[in-house]
Amino acid sequence: MAAHRSTLGRITAVTAIAALVGAAAPGTASAAPPTPKPPVAVGYLGAVSSIDVDATAIGTKILREGGNAVDAAVATAAALGVTDPFSAGFGGGGFFVYYDARSGKVHTLDGRETAPSSADENLLVENGKAIPFAEAVTSGLSVGVPGTPATWQEALRKWGTKSLAKAVKPAEELARKGFTVDQTFATQVSNNAARFSAFPSTRSLYLPGGAPPAVGTTFKNPDLAGTYAQLAAKGTDVLYRGPIGADVVNTVRKPPVDPASTLNARPGDMTAADLAKYRVVERKPTKTEYRGLDVYGMPAPSSGGLTVGEALNILENKKLSKLEKADYLHYFLESTRYAFADRNRWIGDPAFVDVPAKELISQKFADSRACLIDPAKAGTSPVAPADPRKPVPCAAGTNSAPTPYEGENTTHLTVADRWGNVVAYTLTIEQEGGSGIVVPGRGFLLNNELTDFSFTPVTPGVPDPNLPGPAKRPRSSMAPTIVLDHGKPLLAVGSPGGASIITTVLQILTGRIDRGLKLVDAIAEPRASQRNSAAAQVEQPFLDQTEVLAALKAKQQGFSTAPAEIGAATGVERLRDGRWLAAAEPTRRGGGSAAVVLPWPPR
Repeated sequence: MAAHRSTLGRITAVTAIAALVGAAAPGTASAAPPTPKPPVAVGYLGAVSSIDVDATAIGTKILREGGNAVDAAVATAAALGVTDPFSAGFGGGGFFVYYDARSGKVHTLDGRETAPSSADENLLVENGKAIPFAEAVTSGLSVGVPGTPATWQEALRKWGTKSLAKAVKPAEELARKGFTVDQTFATQVSNNAARFSAFPSTRSLYLPGGAPPAVGTTFKNPDLAGTYAQLAAKGTDVLYRGPIGADVVNTVRKPPVDPASTLNARPGDMTAADLAKYRVVERKPTKTEYRGLDVYGMPAPSSGGLTVGEALNILENKKLSKLEKADYLHYFLESTRYAFADRNRWIGDPAFVDVPAKELISQKFADSRACLIDPAKAGTSPVAPADPRKPVPCAAGTNSAPTPYEGENTTHLTVADRWGNVVAYTLTIEQEGGSGIVVPGRGFLLNNELTDFSFTPVTPGVPDPNLPGPAKRPRSSMAPTIVLDHGKPLLAVGSPGGASIITTVLQILTGRIDRGLKLVDAIAEPRASQRNSAAAQVEQPFLDQTEVLAALKAKQQGFSTAPAEIGAATGVERLRDGRWLAAAEPTRRGGGSAAVVLPWPPR
């Protein structure tokens, strides 16, 4: 613990600031070049970090006007539904982790989507075979009951100070007035142009004139503004028991495909009753002690908190701060190789399967896995899981369980306020562009979250905790994380990236806590993601570390390049003097946007 304190120091109470700076309007649209997105901000009275400058500005304005971290998180999330609609929005779900400064407790909300009540383990099987993944994605069959609006309402009801109407109003105005299209937005439309064009409702919104909106132009979404206006006026019943929900059900059951298209968009079986039955679940967070700190995360059906926790426990007895970089990375890669094997075997929706959560993040179980790590040689994947209820030191286990694919285009936001409350919130519609289907007249994309289920058992003959089922929540890797030092917030982080979310969060945590990197530098580090596969997925800058790479290859670590980038993380940190530091990506996805209410020192 002494080593940790010498690096990061003890948290102190925030300095009282009597006068606030004047309110600044949230960044709305102009036809000018996109506003610069600073990746770091330091100051008082609260902080917001997200992938988008308009969303961050809206969250910061809520804080400036006296709202708390929960109010600002909901407002930021609603804005991301406008400006980052291919990653998250009204038609998706997510996981919300909240630190309450008054009680010193961490809470979580499970806003994960659910399968229709008619779903069984063959939901994604046809003629005895798994449906091709790409075909399952773009369909009504893959759409789960959305949880995001209910999450916003429940978070505000429990811990917020503003109404849902006030929290979503800035996003409504942003959708109506428009925002400036950046390269990331245009590229994401271009990436999905083929399937977007198959649905007239999607094509008319995102491919006006048959092409993606040009960078620097103003993009408006009046239908989404109308959806937010109805949500503000009548609450979440407009989705779960009302007209928007009726439109969602009709769209899922009869995907609005252009008759001229050859796309086979399979219908789903969602009903109005499925929407009406949806509930957000408050769950006890996972808790892992690491280097004298308390690391809180999201429990099942997310695998994020449990798998990050197990990996941290595997690393607990290794002094990562003393190792050469290649050796540190070797242990980092090996920790997730084994943690993912256990994740795949044991974690699913706890309403359907017995998840050995306590045992998975016990130090005893982690030690039984850590002793399998050879400091000179990488493990041979897929390594087999072990039974956390009966840990046997250095037992290799049987029946390996490879990691299925998960969509990578999620979004994460992190918020802190003047009272010391903190939110880490990861939300998603799964694939980039979700199902590809915009609900006609409503302006939002539906998720394809049910493709997060195992289509068929990962390992034949071995129970799979993540097969579909009625009203079941698919397993996720989302890992919103809050770290406390003696009960006070130290930092909070999270990232998009499908299954690589877990490895990204772990890499940021170890980079900041063990390696002494600044938070923004830990976020910016070249990423590697070992998920119990023969080759770890890495970014090109990781491969450019010539000496480090040679040392890792000498340990028989294998690497394959990622499609582009791994994750787009955000975080906040409480500094020793009481100021907040917000940090976001310097370059990934065009760079994130970090802001504080009162910059200090002043700009």
